[in-house]
Amino acid sequence: MTPTGEAGRTPAPSGAPADPAFGAALKERSVCVAGLGVSGPPVARVLLAHGARVGVVDSREDDATRELAERLRAEGAQVFLGEHGLPEGADLVVTSPGWRPDAPLLAAAREAGIEVIGDVELAWRLRPADQRWLAVTGTNGKTTTVRMLEAMLRAGGLDAVAVGNVGTPVVEAALPGSSGPAPAVLAVELSSFQLHWSATLAPHAAAVLNVAPDHLDWHGGLEPYAHAKGRIYAPGTLRVANADDTWSTRLAAESGDPGTPLYGFTLNTPRAGQLGVVEDLLVDRAFVADPHGGAEELAELSDVVPAAPHNVANALAAAALARAAGVGAGAIRAGLAAFAPEPHRMAGLGAVAGVEYVDDSKATNPHAAAAALASFESVVWVAGGLLKGADVDELVRDAAPRLRAAVLLGRDRDQLRAALARHAPDTAVVEVADTGGEAMTEAVAAAKDLARSGDTVLLAPAAASMDMFADYKERGRRFAAAVAALG
Repeated sequence: MTPTGEAGRTPAPSGAPADPAFGAALKERSVCVAGLGVSGPPVARVLLAHGARVGVVDSREDDATRELAERLRAEGAQVFLGEHGLPEGADLVVTSPGWRPDAPLLAAAREAGIEVIGDVELAWRLRPADQRWLAVTGTNGKTTTVRMLEAMLRAGGLDAVAVGNVGTPVVEAALPGSSGPAPAVLAVELSSFQLHWSATLAPHAAAVLNVAPDHLDWHGGLEPYAHAKGRIYAPGTLRVANADDTWSTRLAAESGDPGTPLYGFTLNTPRAGQLGVVEDLLVDRAFVADPHGGAEELAELSDVVPAAPHNVANALAAAALARAAGVGAGAIRAGLAAFAPEPHRMAGLGAVAGVEYVDDSKATNPHAAAAALASFESVVWVAGGLLKGADVDELVRDAAPRLRAAVLLGRDRDQLRAALARHAPDTAVVEVADTGGEAMTEAVAAAKDLARSGDTVLLAPAAASMDMFADYKERGRRFAAAVAALG
């Protein structure tokens, strides 16, 4: 597909469902909703609105879950808290994405021949037939990319919304509701969990940003994790792949539809069929009239904020998907100008005594931490938490020349300490044994003492946060508060 000029305003979808037979069959159907997490309540409400008999199961019995359960009961659902099996009579299960495939309820459903799908698959089957999905997955960069994509689509005049882990659950955003018709285009962030539970999902265009070890405990290894990502390249889906990432290009070739176009993005000079970087420009040699002889300027590197290499790659991926939807070059630059980075993603906190402090708490795996570390010349690294089975040797080996010192905290800090001893034995290391509320304050104080003028103190944990914090956001807020106290 070759866009021609700026995209015109696209009317919102009419509301006719993509799979009318599935929607009609929900009436009086007995459906089990597994989990009362972020996606569970909206899934239950959508099913109730379609006339289904809904039974919700969740193992938690805390006050917040009981309150939510009472609200859903008042709306017509049955809710079972605590350890509970498959509700009697259920003939479809819609699971929260975080439920593992070997969870007893899901295993029982499969053994009984009952279909198990996720919230994204449910939204896909019920969406308006003329709604287009532009989908993004990858180990890192998903949220930033779909936010950039949303801004580009809107700058191009399209009725577009970013959905997924960026705020609004997909099943809410994809369907017409009390606020009006459904959006014409969805920029959809998809996790490996969500893709695992999606059977018929086929976006208009899709990108795998990158693949690195993550969630290996859930998927059982890198290969199944990567191939779950590859499910985004469905039959008929235009393929966008990271030419600089081995897994992304492999999945586009092996899992994608060879009958659809394949577009690449790269931080190098682009070949025909690619978007890339030429000097200080983002350039398109894919969505132009003559990819072999022509190119079109999309933006300048300075339009990407922050202009770290991994973020430039995010911008190129978003631009490729926007171009696949017919958006013109001017809207790419306008979208980047309108884009505001999410908190705790390479967020500069200012300088204290000549030392810069940066909050990248969202770097919850080694791949993300590596990208952050590569953005600075001399780093005092604040790291640690739950590694989720990931290996950190390659991360530490590659980062060693940039490390002034490291401050380690969290449950799996010993693995980082051992890797530093092997690959960066001259790097000063301070461990914070405290796991309470003052641990981050202690870590920042230690980093301040280790840093010299011109250094960057970087929170890029390479690990999840739940051993010490509610989530990565709380971790980042505590880091920022400790830095503010230094000033």
